[in-house]
Amino acid sequence: MSIREQIEANEALILCPRACRSTDTGATIRLKREEPCPYRTAFQRDRDRILHCNSFRRLKRKTQVFLSPVGDHYRTRLTHTLEVSQVARTIARALFLNEDLTEAIALGHDLGHSPFGHAGEAILNEICPHGYKHYEQSVRVVDYIEKNGKGLNLTQAVRNGILCHTNKISDTLEGNIVRVADRIAYINHDIEDAMRAGILHTGDLPEEAVRVLGRTHTERITTLVSAVVEHGTDSIGMADDIQAAQDKLRHFMFVNVYHNPLAKHEEAKAKILIEELYRYFRSDPRQMPTLYQEIARKFDTDRAVCDYISGMSDGYAVDLYSELFIPKSWR
Repeated sequence: MSIREQIEANEALILCPRACRSTDTGATIRLKREEPCPYRTAFQRDRDRILHCNSFRRLKRKTQVFLSPVGDHYRTRLTHTLEVSQVARTIARALFLNEDLTEAIALGHDLGHSPFGHAGEAILNEICPHGYKHYEQSVRVVDYIEKNGKGLNLTQAVRNGILCHTNKISDTLEGNIVRVADRIAYINHDIEDAMRAGILHTGDLPEEAVRVLGRTHTERITTLVSAVVEHGTDSIGMADDIQAAQDKLRHFMFVNVYHNPLAKHEEAKAKILIEELYRYFRSDPRQMPTLYQEIARKFDTDRAVCDYISGMSDGYAVDLYSELFIPKSWR
């Protein structure tokens, strides 16, 4: 047997009956047929393709909560993705589900996120006639945009997990793990960042939630991950009291951080910036790179402009706006 076949044989022995295996035909189908790798399973191959793609690298300069924060320790979209991957892999391993599939979905789940976080997502959804949701855009990235328009040709199970990671039930338990892990990760690391920024203090967190989940970042993550593992594989979730405490903490974060004027006072400028870039490239698509001109011909101009802007990092969008609209001194 090849190394890949040995790994697949081990999956048959080790993984639980409800796990998605690398030999499951429907889960591993690709948009374009290709020969299997002799060393890696289909899901390991997907993970590696995501890890090496341009969109993944750009996540290091995309906003998580705070727009272009000054300081090395605030989360970016990339560090968020890595934390989601770690939480999801821990749960998958403990439940004897497919860790490679889980990791691939986790690493790819935010590839389509816009610059300036959810503020960028909101304005693109408003001005693009096709609408814009980052989870749908992440699938567009892996299907049509990456590798100069060739796409990454990922498996159906990974594509479905990426699409469903926000608020839909995935076709696989592994995909549902990522949906739960995403929320566990962002609520807790955003608390840490908000405290670093001076927007929150330890005593501000709702007592009913921290009494159940824990008073520190580590305690809360441990409680939530343990709750998902103990819930088992009939469905991916957690006990009602743990879920209620997490929901209370999430609501608190929306009120006190995600909609806090101190954290969001630059978002109005970010929306204006995206609107101006959108109008500029909508009026003259020839100013976009060749890839997006081709997308405009294949789909339409609005689709191409949205693809182009949503792929920009925060810094690139600001620099491009300055280049196009801010007058320069005469030299």
